[in-house]
Amino acid sequence: MTSDVIEKSSPHQSGPHKPGPRRARLAEMLRVDHAGEYSAVAIYRGQRAVFAALPHKKEIADQIAEMEAGEEEHLRRFDELLAERKIRPTLLAPLWNAAGFGMGAVTALMGEKAAMACTAAVEDVIEKHYADQIAALGDDETELVATITQFRDDELEHKKIAEDAGAKEAPGYPLLSEVIKTGCRAAIKIAEKI
Repeated sequence: MTSDVIEKSSPHQSGPHKPGPRRARLAEMLRVDHAGEYSAVAIYRGQRAVFAALPHKKEIADQIAEMEAGEEEHLRRFDELLAERKIRPTLLAPLWNAAGFGMGAVTALMGEKAAMACTAAVEDVIEKHYADQIAALGDDETELVATITQFRDDELEHKKIAEDAGAKEAPGYPLLSEVIKTGCRAAIKIAEKI
C-alpha cells in the first residue's frame, strides 16, 4: 500500500455508477484487509492441522489456535465492513484459502521454528501494510483507523510471540522469510484489484 492521502471525491468526479477515487481506494484497502485476514486464518488452520495431529505438539497447536482465533475476529469485522460499505471481497478467495492452508501446513511440516518464521514474516508485512493505511486514512475515517490500529497491534503481538518462539532460528530463515514476505506483498497488490 502506498501512504498517499486518500483523495476526497467531489460530485463532479464520479457518476452514479462509477465510485470516486476516494471510495475506490477505500474499497481496495478493505478488500485487501479482508483477503489478508482470510489468508491468515487459512495459514493457522494449515499449521494447526499438522501440529494437532501430533500429541507431543499440543502446546504449539494450542498457541496457534489462540492466534487463529484472533485472526478470525479480525476477519469477522472485515466481513461486516465489506457488507456495510457494499464492497465486494476478492474474487481470489478460494486461491488465498488453498495457498494459505498450504503455506501453513508446509511450514509446520518443516518444524515449529519454521511455522513461527512464517508467522513472523507474514505479520511483519501486515503490520507495515496497516501502518501505511493508518497514515493514508488520516482523520477521515476515525472509527476505521481505530479498528486497523487495534488489528495492527494484535499482529505485532503475534510477531513477537513468533520471534520469542525462535522464528529466526528456523533453518534457512533469511530465505524462508523473504519468500513469504514477497508472496504477501504480491498478494496485497493482486487482492486490491481482483
